[in-house]
Amino acid sequence: MNQPATGQASQDAAGRKAPRRSDVPLSVKLVSMIIVLLSVGAASISWAICTLVNNYMTKRTDDQLLQQASLVVNNVHELNEKANVSNSLITYYVELYDELNGQTTIMLQPVYKNDIISRPQLPEDGDLGQYQLGVPFTTPAIVDTAKATRQPDHSTLEMAHYPWRVVALQLDCRKSADGPMQHCGIIYIGLSMGNQIELVNKLTHFCAMVGISVVLLGGVLSALAVQHALSPLKRIEKTAAKIADGDLSQRVPYAQYNTEMGSLARSLNSMLARIERSFRQQQRTTEKMKRFVSDASHELRTPLAAIHGYAELYRMQRQAPDALERADDSIAHIEASSARMTLLVEDLLSLARLDEGHGIDMTQHINLGAVMRDCADDLHALDPERVIRTGIVGLNAAAPAPPRLEMVTGALPDVALVADGTRLHQIVTNIVGNIHRYTPADSPVELSLGVIGLDLDAGELDEMAPDGNSLQLILEAAARFRTTRQGTMVAVARFTDHGPGVPEESLSRIFERFYTSDPSRARQKGGTGLGMAIALSVVRAHHGFICATQSDGGGLTFTIVMPLEQPPTGKDALQSA
Repeated sequence: MNQPATGQASQDAAGRKAPRRSDVPLSVKLVSMIIVLLSVGAASISWAICTLVNNYMTKRTDDQLLQQASLVVNNVHELNEKANVSNSLITYYVELYDELNGQTTIMLQPVYKNDIISRPQLPEDGDLGQYQLGVPFTTPAIVDTAKATRQPDHSTLEMAHYPWRVVALQLDCRKSADGPMQHCGIIYIGLSMGNQIELVNKLTHFCAMVGISVVLLGGVLSALAVQHALSPLKRIEKTAAKIADGDLSQRVPYAQYNTEMGSLARSLNSMLARIERSFRQQQRTTEKMKRFVSDASHELRTPLAAIHGYAELYRMQRQAPDALERADDSIAHIEASSARMTLLVEDLLSLARLDEGHGIDMTQHINLGAVMRDCADDLHALDPERVIRTGIVGLNAAAPAPPRLEMVTGALPDVALVADGTRLHQIVTNIVGNIHRYTPADSPVELSLGVIGLDLDAGELDEMAPDGNSLQLILEAAARFRTTRQGTMVAVARFTDHGPGVPEESLSRIFERFYTSDPSRARQKGGTGLGMAIALSVVRAHHGFICATQSDGGGLTFTIVMPLEQPPTGKDALQSA
């Protein structure tokens, strides 16, 4: 018959695998280990106490025997005259072996209840054998119930059967009144060990009861303590189950940083944040790709239809008398549609490269103040009548008031940051170009730039939605930075116009692809509806934040927040974690 392979789990009669040691829950293992340790500790302490008491009582009995030995030897003749004396009040057993006549005489005999007699088992011929003179030894008891007045009870018989502790001493005497002292016999002195054994038995029983109580109480308390200690693991388990169900926003509850659970929770939350960020980025990339295909097919249809229509019109009317004039008009429309289609394709390809993470050089050191000054000069050249005010933007100084950004009039400061200069210039140009196209030429514009600190990680900015609520969270983080002085230094750029603006309900759609508040006007101005979408993609590629809000007094305010130093990504982020 084939035997099961070594290492396989054993099976019961029903064919089910028996639980392996690794299948036992951690809490059960810990409680079992604590109970085993308590049991071993209680048993060891009980054994030590009982052994110590037993040895102490034995030594005490030996001391009593040796102390009484000299008294018994000195008064042996008086005891000999009262040989075979027995009394229930006597506790010592005294026996004399006379070597001269070979007789044994019991000089003192304790008597138990109901005249039960117990005496030690001693050699009858005076041969001590393995025992030594003057050294106490233990010997079994001989119980005599022949003279019992009534049926003895169990406790009396049990006490009578307990062993005896005996010491043997040499007896010297004179054969004549003036003769020398010589060895004439051996005298045995004994004490029953019943009381000592009864005490040790009671102490053993007491220690056993206390030990069992300690183990049971310790088991209950340890179970509660282990459950409490492992409750963070239970919470982590529940959080992991929710994450497994698809809720990536779940996080492990934080604990004290100086504990193992706190360190584990911090590491898990950091890992979960990266996983969620990667998953969200993948989702956004997929959605952007789908939207790219849909928007491209939709937006390219219009110029292609115009090119096709005017080409058909030219073919149909080329034989007409005024064919040349009409041909020039058709070719002009075809050129305009192809130019629009070229611009649209370039913007779409730019967005596609940004979605894939390409087309960004994050190693350049750029002066954002110089970029904004150049764009301000361009806007002034396009609209000479427009008032352009510049200044330094910062957090309001009044601490009790809600945090908000305020501009102090002055020259734009120099702010250096690590970014892609071409893409950064593209963002500013798109915003300034929109101001030129969609606002009156005589409406004022404010451009401001500054540096503030945020009590946030640099990687959190690009996760925020491009709206006013997220901007308020950033301003609250800037207010906290005043106290903590821990976080990220960022550059803040603001572009404020006082044109017609955008309805409040449409602010969140400004950064959507192909969104324009007035499509017909956008086409007249030459817009594709991709400028702000490109700006959002570029800012997020720089781990920054951008949003549009209503300006005080009407118009739009674009706010850009970008870290001065780019956070590590990819392998660098994993190594720094």
